[in-house]
Amino acid sequence: MTEGIRSVRIPLWTVPICYSIAAFAGGLILPRVETHFLPYIDWGMSASAATAIFSSIASGMITLTGVVFSLAFVMVQFGSTAYSPRLVLWIVRDPVLFHAMGSFTATFLYSLGALSWVDRYGSGKVPFFCSWLAILLLMVSVGLFVALVQRLRILQVSRMLAFTAGRGRKAIESLYRRRGAGPAPDAAGIRGTPVTQVVNHRGPMRTVQAVDAEAMGAVAESNGAVIEVVPAVGDVVLDSLPLLRIHGSSRNIPEEALLPAIQLGDERTFEQDPKYAIRLLVDIAIRALSPAVNDPTTAIQALDHIEDLLMRLGRCDLDIEAFRDGAGAVRVLVPFPSWDDFLALAFEEIRACGGGSVQVMRRMNALVDDLLSALPEERHAALLNQRERLTALVERSFASPGERMEASIGDRQGLGGPGRLTGSGRRRAIAPASAEMGDPR
Repeated sequence: MTEGIRSVRIPLWTVPICYSIAAFAGGLILPRVETHFLPYIDWGMSASAATAIFSSIASGMITLTGVVFSLAFVMVQFGSTAYSPRLVLWIVRDPVLFHAMGSFTATFLYSLGALSWVDRYGSGKVPFFCSWLAILLLMVSVGLFVALVQRLRILQVSRMLAFTAGRGRKAIESLYRRRGAGPAPDAAGIRGTPVTQVVNHRGPMRTVQAVDAEAMGAVAESNGAVIEVVPAVGDVVLDSLPLLRIHGSSRNIPEEALLPAIQLGDERTFEQDPKYAIRLLVDIAIRALSPAVNDPTTAIQALDHIEDLLMRLGRCDLDIEAFRDGAGAVRVLVPFPSWDDFLALAFEEIRACGGGSVQVMRRMNALVDDLLSALPEERHAALLNQRERLTALVERSFASPGERMEASIGDRQGLGGPGRLTGSGRRRAIAPASAEMGDPR
């Protein structure tokens, strides 16, 4: 957050275009340069053989490009139906896909250019360096094709979950400080001061992707103001809705100095939004729990990664909404989710969709147990609230005492692992089962 918004990245669709332009220029210029400066190199390849090789390379690259498009379509279609439509764009944004398409197109165009210089003017000569460059491009294209096929492994559920959770871990590491970094300022009191200026969004609906608090803080400091960012990262902003509120400024700050510090886009990103990773993991889990799929094991795997993210978040200082200048004065306020917000996102929908699954209930109970045992005391109240909700749901969802006992045991594998209820909790869970078996106790 304090490092600012990253520099603008080149759109991936320009990568194949750059490859094509470079190959077209190379096919026109390099043979002329070689013919002019090194016209007498003879490496033993006949003009007819070179013509056959270059023709085969050019025609084969067109076929291979069609295969690449087919692979991309499979990745999009499978990712959309099996996991979440919000993951599709992240799948097809793999740079290997675009570099492969660019390499295949470049090899095709360059081979055509080199072919036009074989037996030029009836000389019977074959350009040495230009010919080997075409073969080198072919080898690079084959390597990228193999790498692209390897990328299909991301469609495996375990890899897709690991990919999503990995993005979430990076967002947490870059966004949050470790606990104990210092007391949080009184942001609520600052928001209560008079508002001197409001900056509204103008234009089509967009999503807040990141906020450059450092750049915004510099503007606020130079004007003696405090800037409040109204939408949180990940929120959608509509035309005429407020983006910024300025507190304490004696004059209006030009919007052109403020708006570049807010990165807007068509969709959410992971950059400053750990909730987005949890959102996608929850999407995968509840899709797996739908009656049409009925795959609670996938939901258990998603809960494994959700627990990892919650464990990291619980050890971080989540009160980072206020940003100070060099003198220690608060200059920027940015809303960020609280611990309760993260727990609600992680638990509510999975609990609602998996309430009838013993496997899911056991895994969620184990998740709460793990967090309670590892996180500091101030995180426990919200976790105990989630445990109470799980207990109430188990009571409502399972008719027999035996089923309720099984669903109440914490099991990190869902089913098959050792139950971990201890003490009075285990005695309460086992007692109904003993009564069912006619135990005289």
